[in-house]
Amino acid sequence: MPRITSAEDTRLLTKISKLYYEEGMRQDEIVSRLNLSRSKVSRLLQQARDEGIVRITVFEPSGIYTDLETRLEKRFLLQEVVVVEAHQPESQSMVSREIGVAAAGYLARTIQPEDTLGISWGSTLNEMVEELEPMNLPCVQVVQIIGGLGRPESEMHATDLCRRISRRLNCKMTLLPVPGIVDDQNTRLAFLSDSHVKHAVGLFSQVKVAFVGIGAPSLDSVVMRDGSIISQSEMKNLIELGAVGDIALRYFDAYGQPVISELDQRVIGLGLEELTQVERVVGVAGGPEKISAILGALRGHLINVLITDHVTATQLLNLSPQYKSR
Repeated sequence: MPRITSAEDTRLLTKISKLYYEEGMRQDEIVSRLNLSRSKVSRLLQQARDEGIVRITVFEPSGIYTDLETRLEKRFLLQEVVVVEAHQPESQSMVSREIGVAAAGYLARTIQPEDTLGISWGSTLNEMVEELEPMNLPCVQVVQIIGGLGRPESEMHATDLCRRISRRLNCKMTLLPVPGIVDDQNTRLAFLSDSHVKHAVGLFSQVKVAFVGIGAPSLDSVVMRDGSIISQSEMKNLIELGAVGDIALRYFDAYGQPVISELDQRVIGLGLEELTQVERVVGVAGGPEKISAILGALRGHLINVLITDHVTATQLLNLSPQYKSR
């Protein structure tokens, strides 16, 4: 049998590649047409890729940001990032709505039939629940991981969010029937001694997936709007202590480390250390007011999934070009 020359080998590689990638022929069809073994066709297709004869390029459609997602995943060692297009990036409310839609899709795609979900509170999570399509998951358990904050009738109230999400999923729920923040530590201890509260808090360790909002400390933030959650002096003190964000009223600094204050001793809900024990923590946040807060949460590994908008994603990468875990 004559030895195949280099030129003939290259021609065969190119011919097989064109038949497979351009004409859409299956490998078994190529085997019959060129009288080759299936193993050889498979090997030659791989060789064509290795030698650069075939170069596969995936083009991102407009509004799709998989490159940003991958870069963030690698930069911050995240399980997954979902980036959506912000059509009005200067509007916090519009960005929250678009992120909420994406978060609803992520929840529906990833939820497992026997998951225990922890839910915090906030405007973006409210948008997520609003967009969630009805599902039938009777063995799923939804757990409220922060006591009630703000007015009970508010759509962002943790109790209301849990009730609504349990209806959408047709699943079980456990509420935390206490205020999220109380007047003093003695009051907190008294609430924690209640059997219903003990039961809810006892489920924190069973939470497999937590969906959390990420708050930014400012004098016009959600926690300040009706004066029933945190006072102006308390917020100023937190900012002076270095707080850049919070998850369920647990404040942290620019590197995701807890900010210890008197306020922390009055909060009833999941702590940051407990949060890091949850298998999957999904941070649902974005917009112009949240950059520093999200960056702190990422640096502290407080979340391992991020759902955000493309402007925020770009700024997070630009602000941390030499980021290293601390």
